Amino acid sequence: MSSTRNRRPLKTTTSNQTPLLHRRLKTKPALTVIVILLLGNILWLIAWLIPNEVQEIGSDEQVAAIDGDIITRQEWMVAMEERYGKETLQNLVNESVMEKAAKKYKIKVTDEEIDLELALMRSAQDKFDTAMKNLSAEQLRQKIRSQLILDKVLTKDVVIKEDSIEKYYEENQALYNTKTSYRTNFIEVDSKKAAEEALSEIKNTSDFSVLAREISVDSASASLGGDIGFLTEKQENVDPAILKAAEALKVGEVSKAFKLDNGHYGIVQVQEIVEGQSFTYDDVKEHIERELALEQLPQSVTPEAFWSEFNATWYYGEAKKGK
Repeated sequence: MSSTRNRRPLKTTTSNQTPLLHRRLKTKPALTVIVILLLGNILWLIAWLIPNEVQEIGSDEQVAAIDGDIITRQEWMVAMEERYGKETLQNLVNESVMEKAAKKYKIKVTDEEIDLELALMRSAQDKFDTAMKNLSAEQLRQKIRSQLILDKVLTKDVVIKEDSIEKYYEENQALYNTKTSYRTNFIEVDSKKAAEEALSEIKNTSDFSVLAREISVDSASASLGGDIGFLTEKQENVDPAILKAAEALKVGEVSKAFKLDNGHYGIVQVQEIVEGQSFTYDDVKEHIERELALEQLPQSVTPEAFWSEFNATWYYGEAKKGK
């Protein structure tokens, strides 16, 4: 078709054909501009309508209803930010700041170091606090990584003598021979009948953690979906019946109802089993050296102390002072 157009000017034409061709050539740019403007207006209208529609859907979407009163997604998100937004954002900033510090000070943290810290934390329940229980496995590892970076930065210039490290290891070997531990969920109810009913619900695909929140009379663990952390042999402040039930289970299994010392009944579910380990001096030498170095610091230091060094700012606008 293009070759036909190229030959047209060479043909003999009437006097009326040439003006028509000229009119077409003059009209074509104008039509192009009109089409472009029209398409632009259509696209602008679509771009204006769609975000509004998405916003309306997102803000007015019902996420819950109580006796006819609706809770919208927007209300939910606002409440989430008010209750947890500040802490969550602070943790994200701290993690990022620590990663910057690791690069600046050439700090390395290995998976083996994180595994060691996790094992020691599991055997020392006072360190495995409520905040830790609320974290996923990956979040917990990231939190430990950030803490290790901070500890290494703070102690990089502190010198600890070899004999001090050896002495500490000899005096605290029990800390480095960890026993098998069981990450356990727990439901406590006031009667055997209630326990049997709970077991029936769990068998019928009811989620253990959800049920724990709903019916467990142990408020501390109920608020965490029944999570009571890692249990180990002869652990103090834990009903022996709970540990005995957990030790008989495989990961994911739920126990039968059992009687507690206080006369109530319990049910447990094992989330994770970590086999006991024995760590040699070489395994824990750097860990001990770091712990002894931290003891020599005049005061505790948090990641916020490094915010100004790495120009960290955040939504809440509070100034953070450097070290």
